[in-house]
Amino acid sequence: MNIHLLEMPLDFGASRHGSDMGPSAIRLAGIKEKLESLGHKTFEHTDIFKASSQEYEEPGNPKAKYLKPITAACEKLACEVEKITAAGEFPLVLGGDHSIVLGSLAGVSATAKKQGKTVGVLYVDAHGDFNTTETTPTGNIHGECLAASAGYGLPELTDLYFKGQKIDPKNICFVGSRDLDPGEKLLMKQAGVTVFTMSDIDGQGFPAIIRQVLAFFKNIDQIHVSFDMDVLDPMFAPGTGIPLPGGMTNREALLLMEEIAATGKVRSAEIVEVNPILDVRNQTAILAVSLAARLLGEKLY
Repeated sequence: MNIHLLEMPLDFGASRHGSDMGPSAIRLAGIKEKLESLGHKTFEHTDIFKASSQEYEEPGNPKAKYLKPITAACEKLACEVEKITAAGEFPLVLGGDHSIVLGSLAGVSATAKKQGKTVGVLYVDAHGDFNTTETTPTGNIHGECLAASAGYGLPELTDLYFKGQKIDPKNICFVGSRDLDPGEKLLMKQAGVTVFTMSDIDGQGFPAIIRQVLAFFKNIDQIHVSFDMDVLDPMFAPGTGIPLPGGMTNREALLLMEEIAATGKVRSAEIVEVNPILDVRNQTAILAVSLAARLLGEKLY
């Protein structure tokens, strides 16, 4: 398979900075070499977005901070992702904060609409990212990005790249959620997304959750995997912007990637929120490489 590694060193969407160095850390952890060892051919895109220092940018709307540089960067990403997916090749976006999903999903959706295919999103994240300017407690766009992709929020976000909804919320499946804001929780229920929280995982067991996730995507044509490293317990991934105790183990996350890959429907993905400033011996980036490998065909035996 031809895999395009798209580096997006964007961290305007978050409060804690350092995720702009995430793509470099993942590259240094050997993602190109790992994927090529699996028989894939890789293409590196390192010039989609050149980060400017945040002190030179105006935050603007306090309910949607740094809206202009984020939308400008995501427009460029969407264009690249559409070209790659239209050619039948695989975009793997390396973040950066999670606001980049705006661009990824816009590009994926643009191709799918032209091809008459349905897109589902596996959103593996401790957070919902389903706030709007009406509910956000921080004004950080990485907490509003998925809601905007589903059609809720500011027009500058919902209409990014092309006008209208990018993903039907009923085709969104969350796994590993454990920190949802009150306002976004209500919107998620109203929108009809499917959520498997850490409480669900603890109560039912991970194999049962995986069976339900696979059933969820049964009638969907293609899957976009959006993986935020903060879904993992800090014991396994200390290098993230918002580390929270009680997260998924590395074994659970690797198994999830392997099982979703086995559907044969994954056509695009991103891995975000690797923050080398907070990491220990680059272990979070190394785990990100392992997750990407499982998603793209690696098996233990």
